[in-house]
Amino acid sequence: MVATTKIAGAAKEMLLAPIYLYQGYKVKRDTVRLPEPEGERHGRVKLTDAVQQITNDNDHTLSVMVVGDSAAAGVGSQTQQDALAGQLIPALQQQALGNQGFGQQFATLSWSVQATTGHTSFDILRRLYVIPKPSQPLDVMVISVGVNDTTSKVAAAEWQQRLEAIIAIAQRKFAVRQLIFARLPQMEQMPALPAPLSHFVGSKAAKLDDILQQVCHAHDGVTYMATDFARMIDEHANGAPIDISVMFADDGFHPSSLMYGYWAQQLAELIAELFDPSATRSSTA
Repeated sequence: MVATTKIAGAAKEMLLAPIYLYQGYKVKRDTVRLPEPEGERHGRVKLTDAVQQITNDNDHTLSVMVVGDSAAAGVGSQTQQDALAGQLIPALQQQALGNQGFGQQFATLSWSVQATTGHTSFDILRRLYVIPKPSQPLDVMVISVGVNDTTSKVAAAEWQQRLEAIIAIAQRKFAVRQLIFARLPQMEQMPALPAPLSHFVGSKAAKLDDILQQVCHAHDGVTYMATDFARMIDEHANGAPIDISVMFADDGFHPSSLMYGYWAQQLAELIAELFDPSATRSSTA
């Protein structure tokens, strides 16, 4: 029965292959190419005051590095301030005020972005080798990866090997205390992708995401962040129906500044939980 189902599925994919190719060509041809947002990609601020810059290296500092692809780089927003890293700053400051277990450990926040549009897991691994070794262990590394691996048809075994290698160098070279991988986006919901291509690409991304979850759960100090898209919609809608396209940028592919804000909020909550000694870890992380 299982074999019959697999054969039927393979036959269906073969029949739809010309449609996938045509739709893929149109998407690549017609999709707006958005630039990476301008703005600072590193900084140091008080966790309780984003305006006043910090120069005292003796403060208890939370170090956060955002690594990865175009989403980590903030494509879809106008400035880095509106991107994931930029909106993570005030979200962490809010957590520091409201969560004593987290806030009492850190006086300042040192943040940086190491991300480039189009980067696959291989590119990210190579970048981690090139980045200079920090003088102090890194508290948090957030990695956004997988969309370009999906579209470039990276094999499952190769994807897993690269993830393992990324974890190894992050923990060895950067001495990362908490390594957080963001879930792959549900690509079938991207407005830029028409059906049936959207379902095909979404299915491929979901398979890579399943492997990502398994790899994360097999390592201490590594967390799979199950970004809750449904929660974003509910919080923004506030009970009223909305068009989910507001969560996407003009290209219908990347997050909008609005989505980056909700993503940053969920990420800040997770980071605060990971560093709160009184917190009980949930199975969603």
